[in-house]
Amino acid sequence: MNTLHLPWLEIAVLLPLVGAVITHFMTQSDTARKVAVVASALTLLAASAAWLDFYSLRTFEAHDSWDLLETLTNIDVLIVDELSAPLLPMTAIIYFLTILTTQRTKANRFSFSWTLVSLSLAMATFSCRLPWGVITLLILSAGIPLLELRRREKPTGAYLFHMVVMAILLVFGQLILQWQGDQGAPSLIAVLALMGAVLIRSGVFPLHCWMTDLVEHATFGTSIITFTPMAGAYAAFRLVLPIAPDWALRSIVVISLTTALYAVGMALVQRDSRRFFCFLLLSQSSLVLVGLEMSTPMGLTGSLCVWLTIGLAMTGLGLIIRSLEARSGRLNLTDYHGLYEHVPSFAAFYLVTGLASVGFPGTIGFVSLELLIEGTSQRGVLIGTIVILASALCGIAIMHGYFHIFTGKHHRTSISLASRGSERFAYLLLVSLIVIGGIVPQPSVSTRYHAAIELLRHRDPDINKPEPQVTENQIFSNNPSHR
Repeated sequence: MNTLHLPWLEIAVLLPLVGAVITHFMTQSDTARKVAVVASALTLLAASAAWLDFYSLRTFEAHDSWDLLETLTNIDVLIVDELSAPLLPMTAIIYFLTILTTQRTKANRFSFSWTLVSLSLAMATFSCRLPWGVITLLILSAGIPLLELRRREKPTGAYLFHMVVMAILLVFGQLILQWQGDQGAPSLIAVLALMGAVLIRSGVFPLHCWMTDLVEHATFGTSIITFTPMAGAYAAFRLVLPIAPDWALRSIVVISLTTALYAVGMALVQRDSRRFFCFLLLSQSSLVLVGLEMSTPMGLTGSLCVWLTIGLAMTGLGLIIRSLEARSGRLNLTDYHGLYEHVPSFAAFYLVTGLASVGFPGTIGFVSLELLIEGTSQRGVLIGTIVILASALCGIAIMHGYFHIFTGKHHRTSISLASRGSERFAYLLLVSLIVIGGIVPQPSVSTRYHAAIELLRHRDPDINKPEPQVTENQIFSNNPSHR
């Protein structure tokens, strides 16, 4: 088996742990923040190097990256493959920008050491495809927000209940599969248990209460890094997609579409900016699971592209709201705040990130959403129509939030609300990725197409046969923006 040129993946996993140890013993929050910024930046570089190094090999195969673990277990514990390659830098940039944009007024509430531990677990999670490894890392990751809630003496009941049920279902379902072995079709009980755990972690309706509870009581930064990488979707692709029968995948699609409509309806009537962001993200992220049932290269490619789009765009939107909260406190969306004249750059970044998440032309979300709609429409006009409706309502919700936050009156203040250098850098970086991905979408779509083919191959080995399949060129030829 080929190996990576350098052990970038193990570096990306270990660097945050080193940074966490260093920041844990620091008493000055500002110094701890600087160390955390450096550690997360180096992790981003290592994750990006692993991504580029993987595709430079031009083989599109899984590659081992931790020789010691492979020597001890004779198993590829951590790997970079078609699915995980771009998810690693996406997750790393989410953590890096969250730490970078943390204001001094919030530094005492936001634990940099535990955030770096969470980053290390996230890097390991998105580079693991062993079922027991994914399950263990998901359970460990769920403990980080719980520690923060307890440290801040906030209610933990709703979050703890959902995470405990998730852990029990994951372990129970996988134990049944392991006991069953390769004898016949997977057990119905095991499939339902794993499905339930994935739906809880994804926050679908009515299992979303832990998300609204967390965004209400935890720091906003912790909520962003918990939600936007979408670890629940990763568990769905690794644990459920390879074994679930068609009826189970159709059930996930129905639940996801219901969640998308319900969540955007809730986003339209929210008064608090954090809950507004939570429901908006929940609606958008539910569309990623819609691609599970498509079982076609185009539908699955669209789902994987939407995953990257939502991860970047919604992170930017959440960080902008977080920066505004650091200046004006929690934002009430029943009032008009008129912040445009003080932070016009934030208004522009809000529009770009928000509209990119709903497929605005010229952004990374345009081709992603079009592929998803095209792929879902092949299965039925109703599914594609619901995806379009949910996206349109999300766009209305985003503009509703924009008008209430940035327009409506003259905001009077005795202190400057101007954006800081670190914030401008963070948002310009995100906007650049969003715009460049929209102008030149083919590289990301091509890699997601290969990932879709590989996922379908695990589910149906006959995908290699020369049957009529959607090809990468057909994807772009069907896209009006590239004719």
